[in-house]
Amino acid sequence: MRKALLALAAAIGLLFATTPAANAYEPVNIVHTERVQVGPYGMTVGFSTWPLRAMQSLDFTFIPDDGIAGKSGTLAFVNPETGRLGRPQPLAKHPRKLEVWGLDIRALKTEGAWTFRFEIDGPAGRGTGELRDLTVLEQPGPPMAVSWSISLIPLIVLAVLIVVAWRRTKSRLRGNGLPAPA
Repeated sequence: MRKALLALAAAIGLLFATTPAANAYEPVNIVHTERVQVGPYGMTVGFSTWPLRAMQSLDFTFIPDDGIAGKSGTLAFVNPETGRLGRPQPLAKHPRKLEVWGLDIRALKTEGAWTFRFEIDGPAGRGTGELRDLTVLEQPGPPMAVSWSISLIPLIVLAVLIVVAWRRTKSRLRGNGLPAPA
């Protein structure tokens, strides 16, 4: 018993000693930028994927010209389908790029010409501005109904197998109480 525990401890120690440190997050790669004037503040909006497609996750970064220190702001989206302005959300630091504001793995739900509306409060006062006509193309890949249907096939097969096994076991138990030993 003692030898087995010692061997197990040695194996675990060897595993941890040879495992390289993992990078928990990959860096944010900005492949396209747009300029927006938000009152007295110039801002660069960055995208990790270009061209934009509906239902495709990507990172957004919002970088005021003189940094985010001493500033706060909000962002609201205008949906191209409804034309309605969404509820403003506070601009927060990007979780993987802490020196800028941003959204991590966010997807725009529909195709069309989106508008981003910004408000920034800072040392130069309050400013508002918009990034208009940001073109979002159709969703890549098959339609969502087809994707969900295909992904549910294993679950349906599993449910059928469970029902068949349950019915077979139930019919055997109903006959003599317990099945005969093999």
